[in-house]
Amino acid sequence: MEVFLQQLINGLTLGSIYGLIAIGYTMVFGIIGMVNFAHGDVFMVSAFIGLICVLLLTTVLGMSSIFLILAITLVVAMVFTGLVSWAIERVAYRPLRGSFRLAPMISAIGMSILLSNFVQVAQGPRNKPLPPMVPDVIVVMERNGYQVTLAYKQIIIMVVTATLLAGFWWLVQKTSLGRAQRACEQDRKMAALLGVNVDRTISLTFVIGAALAAVAGVMYLMYYGVVNFADGFVPGVKAFTAAVLGGIGSLPGAVLGGLLIGLIETLWSAYFSIEYKDVAAFSILVVTLIFLPQGLLGRPEVEKV
Repeated sequence: MEVFLQQLINGLTLGSIYGLIAIGYTMVFGIIGMVNFAHGDVFMVSAFIGLICVLLLTTVLGMSSIFLILAITLVVAMVFTGLVSWAIERVAYRPLRGSFRLAPMISAIGMSILLSNFVQVAQGPRNKPLPPMVPDVIVVMERNGYQVTLAYKQIIIMVVTATLLAGFWWLVQKTSLGRAQRACEQDRKMAALLGVNVDRTISLTFVIGAALAAVAGVMYLMYYGVVNFADGFVPGVKAFTAAVLGGIGSLPGAVLGGLLIGLIETLWSAYFSIEYKDVAAFSILVVTLIFLPQGLLGRPEVEKV
């Protein structure tokens, strides 16, 4: 029971990070029908931006307030990552919007490789560590010498994720930008005829998705305390798996899928084998695509005749 409770806490924390990344996949797919394979590397770039920002604030400026450092880092990472994603959409995806279906996918893979190699050259191939920012923990329960702990950084990750998701839900449901996004999702040509600026809406969708990935990147850095240029691939693919599991195109589905993937990964590591935790997560993607291709909360695609 103690092990299960500890893995439940760990799984929800990890799932929160996956959920934030998965929203970027599902937003872009929902609005232009394309899987943005570079999104995982955008997440990795944001983690490096967060690392550089934290080191500058602590070593150069001498700041010591953890919450102030974290707040500034989140803002800086969201702004710069949003700019990177805006540039990617403007340069690599928009010119290919009217071409054949595989062209933007190939371009996305190219951007993924470009970002990964750029960070490898700029920052080096080795892991980049960060001193523990929030090391304290709360002992939830103790039995037979086993402590179930809840770290403050886990609380921060869950609270920040829940707050951002609530704000994002309000943005999509209650604002003119959200209405424009939903209109473009249903029919871009009709939305343009009704006065919606489709190009601007799609660009802002990329920026918002990248900003959420930036938050996930900073949370990932704070949680694990290390980042590597290759960290965009596995978390990115798992977040994509979460988006597919929840129903790609569905925002609640992306969050639900992220939490489920996080829980599956941590529970599998605890009760079976940590070496095969990635296999377990990716097996979910295969099983979902075979038996439930629309995902848990996705809408079945109706073929028009």
